[in-house]
Amino acid sequence: MKTFLVQTFSIPSASMQHTLEIGDVVLVDKLTPWFAAEPARGEVVVFRDPGDWVPPEETARDSGAVKLFGESLAFLGLRPPSNGRHVIKRVIAVGGDVVECKSGGPVTVNGHALDEPYLHPMNRPCGDKPFGPLTVPRGRIWVMGDHRERSADSRYHLGDEGQGTVSQEDVIGRAFVIAWPFGRWGRL
Repeated sequence: MKTFLVQTFSIPSASMQHTLEIGDVVLVDKLTPWFAAEPARGEVVVFRDPGDWVPPEETARDSGAVKLFGESLAFLGLRPPSNGRHVIKRVIAVGGDVVECKSGGPVTVNGHALDEPYLHPMNRPCGDKPFGPLTVPRGRIWVMGDHRERSADSRYHLGDEGQGTVSQEDVIGRAFVIAWPFGRWGRL
């Protein structure tokens, strides 16, 4: 069985703009979850689709330079083939946290307003979907996109089995660098 410590993921949507743009390729650290390190607030994580979070049009395979870059990493053993059923979002709250966002207000975690410098400049913290207060169950995370107006994140899945939260077991890893295009290379 082949073990992959780093995996590439291509950004298919605008949900993480301006942090990540459509077509960016990120490297994801898959080693950290092996050591039982839990996702932390503020980290950008990739997780398996917990159930119909990924629209069908976003499951298409990469093309062009992105495909070549991904295939090169797969050849080197740094990436397994991707099936396209992965989601990338920012961790806002972790198990035991109380998270809330009232219309027009900031996102709060445990009663404290978040400082969100990564938020898309044209967005409000709740976007068009206020929520909470709700307590994130242990072993789960609450995630949101940086472009709240274009992110079908935890807020839009409150009626799902996990009530908008994602199991930590579904977290593949932490995105730590933009690897492509080279002009956008940088740490997350």
